[in-house]
Amino acid sequence: MSNVEERLQIKGIRPTAMRTLVYQQLAKQKTAVALTDIELAFTKADRTTLYRTIKTFEKKGVVHQIDDGTGILKYALCKPGCQCDIDNDLHLHFHCNNCETTVCLTEHKIPQISLPQGYEAEDVNLVIKGTCANCT
Repeated sequence: MSNVEERLQIKGIRPTAMRTLVYQQLAKQKTAVALTDIELAFTKADRTTLYRTIKTFEKKGVVHQIDDGTGILKYALCKPGCQCDIDNDLHLHFHCNNCETTVCLTEHKIPQISLPQGYEAEDVNLVIKGTCANCT
Protein backbone atom coordinates (compact mmCIF):
# COMPACT_ATOMS: atom_id res chain seq x y z
CA MET A 1 0.00 0.00 0.00
CA SER A 2 1.35 3.46 -0.91
CA ASN A 3 1.90 6.35 1.48
CA VAL A 4 -1.01 8.24 -0.12
CA GLU A 5 -3.36 5.29 0.30
CA GLU A 6 -2.36 5.02 3.97
CA ARG A 7 -3.01 8.73 4.54
CA LEU A 8 -6.45 8.45 2.96
CA GLN A 9 -7.33 5.36 5.00
CA ILE A 10 -6.22 7.06 8.22
CA LYS A 11 -8.75 9.82 7.43
CA GLY A 12 -11.47 7.22 6.78
CA ILE A 13 -11.41 7.57 2.99
CA ARG A 14 -11.42 4.56 0.69
CA PRO A 15 -8.37 5.08 -1.57
CA THR A 16 -9.80 4.72 -5.08
CA ALA A 17 -7.56 5.32 -8.09
CA MET A 18 -9.07 8.78 -8.71
CA ARG A 19 -8.79 9.86 -5.07
CA THR A 20 -5.17 8.78 -5.02
CA LEU A 21 -4.44 10.70 -8.25
CA VAL A 22 -6.19 13.85 -6.98
CA TYR A 23 -4.26 13.67 -3.71
CA GLN A 24 -0.98 13.29 -5.62
CA GLN A 25 -1.89 16.26 -7.84
CA LEU A 26 -2.64 18.43 -4.81
CA ALA A 27 0.61 17.34 -3.15
CA LYS A 28 2.58 18.66 -6.16
CA GLN A 29 1.11 22.15 -5.80
CA LYS A 30 3.00 24.93 -4.04
CA THR A 31 -0.11 27.14 -3.96
CA ALA A 32 -3.80 26.63 -3.28
CA VAL A 33 -5.74 25.59 -6.38
CA ALA A 34 -9.26 26.07 -7.65
CA LEU A 35 -11.47 23.16 -8.66
CA THR A 36 -11.06 24.27 -12.29
CA ASP A 37 -7.28 23.83 -11.97
CA ILE A 38 -7.83 20.27 -10.79
CA GLU A 39 -10.24 19.67 -13.65
CA LEU A 40 -7.60 20.88 -16.14
CA ALA A 41 -5.13 18.35 -14.74
CA PHE A 42 -7.65 15.53 -15.31
CA THR A 43 -9.24 16.41 -18.65
CA LYS A 44 -10.66 12.91 -19.15
CA ALA A 45 -12.14 12.66 -15.65
CA ASP A 46 -15.76 13.38 -14.84
CA ARG A 47 -16.19 16.83 -13.24
CA THR A 48 -18.71 15.48 -10.76
CA THR A 49 -16.25 12.83 -9.59
CA LEU A 50 -13.56 15.47 -9.06
CA TYR A 51 -15.98 17.73 -7.18
CA ARG A 52 -17.11 14.87 -4.94
CA THR A 53 -13.51 13.86 -4.32
CA ILE A 54 -12.58 17.38 -3.18
CA LYS A 55 -15.70 17.63 -1.00
CA THR A 56 -14.93 14.24 0.58
CA PHE A 57 -11.34 15.38 1.21
CA GLU A 58 -12.64 18.59 2.78
CA LYS A 59 -15.19 16.83 4.98
CA LYS A 60 -12.57 14.35 6.24
CA GLY A 61 -9.87 16.99 6.85
CA VAL A 62 -7.53 16.10 3.99
CA VAL A 63 -7.87 19.53 2.36
CA HIS A 64 -9.12 22.87 3.55
CA GLN A 65 -11.02 25.46 1.60
CA ILE A 66 -9.73 29.01 1.23
CA ASP A 67 -11.91 31.97 0.34
CA ASP A 68 -9.27 34.45 -0.77
CA GLY A 69 -11.72 37.12 -1.87
CA THR A 70 -11.36 36.45 -5.60
CA GLY A 71 -14.77 34.78 -5.83
CA ILE A 72 -13.17 31.42 -6.61
CA LEU A 73 -12.71 28.95 -3.75
CA LYS A 74 -9.26 27.42 -3.51
CA TYR A 75 -8.14 24.17 -1.88
CA ALA A 76 -4.89 23.12 -0.25
CA LEU A 77 -3.76 19.90 1.40
CA CYS A 78 -3.74 19.92 5.16
CA LYS A 79 -0.46 19.21 6.91
CA PRO A 80 -0.08 15.78 8.56
CA GLY A 81 -1.74 15.79 11.97
CA CYS A 82 -4.07 18.66 11.09
CA GLN A 83 -7.69 18.17 12.07
CA CYS A 84 -8.85 21.55 10.66
CA ASP A 85 -9.88 22.37 14.20
CA ILE A 86 -10.90 25.99 14.86
CA ASP A 87 -9.06 26.04 18.17
CA ASN A 88 -5.75 24.53 17.05
CA ASP A 89 -5.13 24.25 13.31
CA LEU A 90 -6.16 27.53 11.69
CA HIS A 91 -3.44 29.50 9.94
CA LEU A 92 -3.03 32.60 7.80
CA HIS A 93 -3.32 32.64 4.02
CA PHE A 94 -1.64 35.10 1.68
CA HIS A 95 -3.05 36.17 -1.69
CA CYS A 96 -0.71 37.96 -4.10
CA ASN A 97 -2.47 40.75 -5.95
CA ASN A 98 0.15 40.59 -8.70
CA CYS A 99 0.44 36.89 -9.66
CA GLU A 100 -2.98 35.94 -8.18
CA THR A 101 -1.61 32.99 -6.19
CA THR A 102 -2.82 32.04 -2.72
CA VAL A 103 -0.56 30.22 -0.29
CA CYS A 104 -0.95 28.77 3.20
CA LEU A 105 1.22 30.31 5.88
CA THR A 106 0.90 27.32 8.19
CA GLU A 107 3.60 28.50 10.56
CA HIS A 108 1.51 31.62 11.34
CA LYS A 109 -1.50 30.57 13.40
CA ILE A 110 -4.69 32.62 13.71
CA PRO A 111 -5.01 33.73 17.32
CA GLN A 112 -8.06 32.57 19.22
CA ILE A 113 -10.74 35.21 19.51
CA SER A 114 -13.22 35.27 22.35
CA LEU A 115 -16.73 35.64 21.01
CA PRO A 116 -19.57 37.11 23.05
CA GLN A 117 -21.78 34.66 24.91
CA GLY A 118 -24.26 32.95 22.62
CA TYR A 119 -22.00 33.14 19.53
CA GLU A 120 -20.35 30.02 18.16
CA ALA A 121 -17.66 30.05 15.46
CA GLU A 122 -18.04 27.53 12.66
CA ASP A 123 -15.29 28.74 10.35
CA VAL A 124 -12.45 31.24 10.45
CA ASN A 125 -10.60 32.53 7.42
CA LEU A 126 -7.88 35.17 7.51
CA VAL A 127 -6.35 36.21 4.20
CA ILE A 128 -3.63 38.81 3.90
CA LYS A 129 -3.42 40.46 0.48
CA GLY A 130 -0.34 42.07 -0.95
CA THR A 131 2.70 41.16 -3.02
CA CYS A 132 4.41 37.79 -2.60
CA ALA A 133 8.15 37.20 -2.34
CA ASN A 134 8.33 36.09 -6.02
CA CYS A 135 6.72 39.33 -7.24
CA THR A 136 8.56 41.78 -4.97
